[in-house]
Amino acid sequence: MALKTTTTNMVPAFLAMAVMNATKALEATGADVIHLEVGQPSSPPPPAVNRALIKALDDVSTHGYSVAFGEWPLRQRIAGHYADWYGAKVDPACIAVTPGSSLGFALAFLAGFDRGDRIAVATPGYPAYRNLLMALGLEPVLMPARATEGWLPSLEELVASGEPLPDGMLLASPANPTGVVMSDDDVRDVCIWCHKNGVRLIMDEIYHGLTFGGRPTTALLHSDSVIVVNSFSKFFSMTGWRVGWAIFPPDMLDTVERLAQNMYIGPPRPMQAGAIAAFDDYAILDAEAARYRENRDILTSRLPQDFLGDMAPSDGAFYLYADISKLGMTTPDSIGMAEAMLNETHVAVTPGVDFDKAEGHRHLRLSYAGSTADMKEASRRINDWLPSYLRQVGSSAAE
Repeated sequence: MALKTTTTNMVPAFLAMAVMNATKALEATGADVIHLEVGQPSSPPPPAVNRALIKALDDVSTHGYSVAFGEWPLRQRIAGHYADWYGAKVDPACIAVTPGSSLGFALAFLAGFDRGDRIAVATPGYPAYRNLLMALGLEPVLMPARATEGWLPSLEELVASGEPLPDGMLLASPANPTGVVMSDDDVRDVCIWCHKNGVRLIMDEIYHGLTFGGRPTTALLHSDSVIVVNSFSKFFSMTGWRVGWAIFPPDMLDTVERLAQNMYIGPPRPMQAGAIAAFDDYAILDAEAARYRENRDILTSRLPQDFLGDMAPSDGAFYLYADISKLGMTTPDSIGMAEAMLNETHVAVTPGVDFDKAEGHRHLRLSYAGSTADMKEASRRINDWLPSYLRQVGSSAAE
C-alpha cells in the first residue's frame, strides 16, 4: 500500500541554499568561487562576542537547558537595544529568544493564525516565508512589488482586489531580495491600517542596522499588536550562531511559550551568553555597514547597466536585485544564467525565481556581504564573461 503524500512533501526547495551546495562541490575540486549567492557577512562578530562565548563554554552553569524564551539577561539587553536605537520601551517578558529567526517566524505563524488563514506577503520576497506558510497549512497571498512602484507592495492594490482582507500580513524592511527600505511614514501607516482592520502584522526587521540613509523606525513604536522578528545573523555578523528573537504582544505570550517548549525546549545557552556581548560595540558593526555600502557602489558602478536593468534601489540589507531582461535574450532564464555563471566564471548568484515564481526568471540576486576585493573580482569576471554568454544564448545585445 502506498504511503500518504503530505502537503509538506510539496514544499519547494530554497534555491539559495541549493546554489551554496553546488559551490561547495565546485570548491572541493579546487575552484576559487566568489560567493554572491547567500546573505552571509564575511566579517566575524565583534571580538567581545567570541570572548563571551569562550567564557560561557568554561562555565558549567551555562551547559544546561535554557528556558523556552531564553535567558533573562539577554532578553533585558535586547530590550535595552530598542531603547538605545529607537527610544522604544519593550518589556523583556515579551521577547522570545529563538534558535535563529526562522523559528521566530514559525512561532508567529502557529500562534497567530489557524490552518487555512490567508497571509499577505510581498513578491519578490524571501522564499522561506511562503514555503513555511504552506507547510503549516496557511495560504500566502502575494502582493506584487515592481520597479514602477519603487519595489514596494501596494496596500491599495490589495484592498482593491475584491478579495476578503487577509488574516495577516508579513512585511520586511529592509527587504530581501531587493534591499528596499520602507519610509518611516509607510511603516507607521501599515501598522495603523493592520491594527484598525484586524490584520495581524508581522514585521521582519532582520536587516535593521544595515541601511544607508539613516536608522529606520521600528514597527513597535506604532502598534501594540505587531509581531517583530529580528536576528543576530546580519548586522551582528553571527549567521552560523543561530540566535534570533521575536517580540510578541502580551496576549500571545502563553501560546508562544507553550509552542517554544514543545518545538525546541529552549535556545542554546552558550550562544546566548555570546549574543549579550554583541551590543557592546556598535561602532565596529556600523563600520561593517559602511563597507557594505561601498561594496554596493562597486557592483553598481562596474557591472554593465543592461545586466543590472531596472534593479531595486538597495538602500539597505546587502543585496542587488538585478533585472537581466534588458540583455536582449529572447527568454530570460535566471536559473540557466546563474548555472552558467557559476560553472564558467566561478561567481555564484541566486536565480530570481527563488523570490518570485512569476517574474523571477528575469532577475538575479547578488549579495554584496563579502569582501570588497571579492566585489571587484566578481565584477571583472562577469564583465569578461558576459559577451560570450550572450552569444551562446543568441542575445540581440551580442550582435
